[in-house]
Amino acid sequence: MSDGDASVHASAVKVGQQAVLIRGPSGSGKSRLAFELIMAGRSGVVEPAVLVGDDRVHLATVGDEIEVRPSRILVGLIEIRGLGIRRCDFVEHATVGLVVDLDATDAERLPAAESLKTRILGVEIPRIPVGGDYSPLPLVVAALTTTKS
Repeated sequence: MSDGDASVHASAVKVGQQAVLIRGPSGSGKSRLAFELIMAGRSGVVEPAVLVGDDRVHLATVGDEIEVRPSRILVGLIEIRGLGIRRCDFVEHATVGLVVDLDATDAERLPAAESLKTRILGVEIPRIPVGGDYSPLPLVVAALTTTKS
């Protein structure tokens, strides 16, 4: 049973058993990061990765978790700069385990603990704030493959 269904301007990729929800202003690189994660999954840098949705996704609470689904009209489509809109494999839903905020104003070299989590529909989820001058992929790979010291 889900409630609080919300359509948001974001992309999402299921990496292993959890989805990475990618938020940010238009032109900040959401689609690019989504495709980079899929490629990282194909090359074995992270667990296998598959698109949930690009540009617009739906979020809903399912128990004490947030589930993400693709927008119906954009299902299986991803924008690849220089190639346009392309079809690719996708999954119909996944549980959000990490949020990446691109062009985040609170991105810092050593971020405060509070900035490394966010609440969506009342559920707390780990978060990575990424500054506009920094490549997000290494941060996401590190978050998915390392543990806190």
